[in-house]
Amino acid sequence: MTAFSFSIAATDGRARTGTIHTPRGQIRTPAFMPVGTAATVKAMLPESVRATGADILLGNTYHLMLRPGAERVAKLGGLHRFMNWNRPILTDSGGFQVMSLSDLRKLTEDGVRFKSHVDGSEHFLSPERSMEIQRLLGSDIVMCFDECPALPATEEQVAQSMRMSMRWAERSREAFGDRPGHALFGIQQGGVTKELRAESAEALRAIGFDGYAIGGLAVGEGQEAMFGVLDYAPGMLPADRPRYLMGVGKPDDIVGAVQRGVDMMDCVLPSRSGRTGQAWTRRGQVNLKNARHADDPRPLDEDCACPACRGYSRAYLHHVYRAGEIIASMLLTWHNLHYFQELMDGLRTAIAAGRLEAFVADFHRLRAEGDIERL
Repeated sequence: MTAFSFSIAATDGRARTGTIHTPRGQIRTPAFMPVGTAATVKAMLPESVRATGADILLGNTYHLMLRPGAERVAKLGGLHRFMNWNRPILTDSGGFQVMSLSDLRKLTEDGVRFKSHVDGSEHFLSPERSMEIQRLLGSDIVMCFDECPALPATEEQVAQSMRMSMRWAERSREAFGDRPGHALFGIQQGGVTKELRAESAEALRAIGFDGYAIGGLAVGEGQEAMFGVLDYAPGMLPADRPRYLMGVGKPDDIVGAVQRGVDMMDCVLPSRSGRTGQAWTRRGQVNLKNARHADDPRPLDEDCACPACRGYSRAYLHHVYRAGEIIASMLLTWHNLHYFQELMDGLRTAIAAGRLEAFVADFHRLRAEGDIERL
């Protein structure tokens, strides 16, 4: 069996391009992971997601443990077989969703007791149970169980939360055990305080992980504050392991994160935007709900090779969205995922060629020009 490993092929400034090697295939970095929350990327077939250029998907521990249940997925052959995706899958730990979605939660050192947002049933999630669920799902990359403090929070609250997450990281490492071909990632916390981030990174390095995530960002602090943390946080983590920025993000967030040394990202944005009539293009965001598109025979983006742009007009996309037709979600989600993967490919190519600065300048220049003139 291929061992889990990471190799860096080229750097440009702090940006890196390389490959994460797993038994289920290679992941080209920087990588964007589409989110398949409940074992599906909404409005997409798995083979369509792969056709956009995705090497890896993200699944959600919290949602899958509630429905259909991790034990059931294991009995049916694991998450890869269950959802018909034979490439790598990363599962998050469930911590963020427990904090943000569930009712009547009770947090202790042991873990979190909570009521399901689906049917009100009671559940308990701890580092040990999170590791067990992710093992049952069979994911290739497993995330430590951590606490995500609700913002706004005082520095003392952030510090206490981070320290508990570090104790949970140690328990996660122990419970994960020895699983050849599978990887466990630790999660750095500490809010926007440099000293707390450094303390967290030191604790994680002492435990030792296959990769390291930067958690607790993209939760409403704003891009300037996020980039402020990313100016130093990735450098605190081992340079020879993948660095994963959780829950990011918009195209300009992704570009800025890659410039600062991030290797992996995930976000629901491309699929969620597609279902609400929003398209991401190299010229920025296009709102297909707007009446200006109703008579426009031109494609969404004439330089895009996705099915939405090759075969359909803005007028059609506007029509099917306004009519509530399912094909609107399908086409716009495909387009958005294609655009995000094309952006990642452009970043990888630019880093390898040592011309990232020029690529980023072009990226911002085109976005500043805005959408094509209306007819």
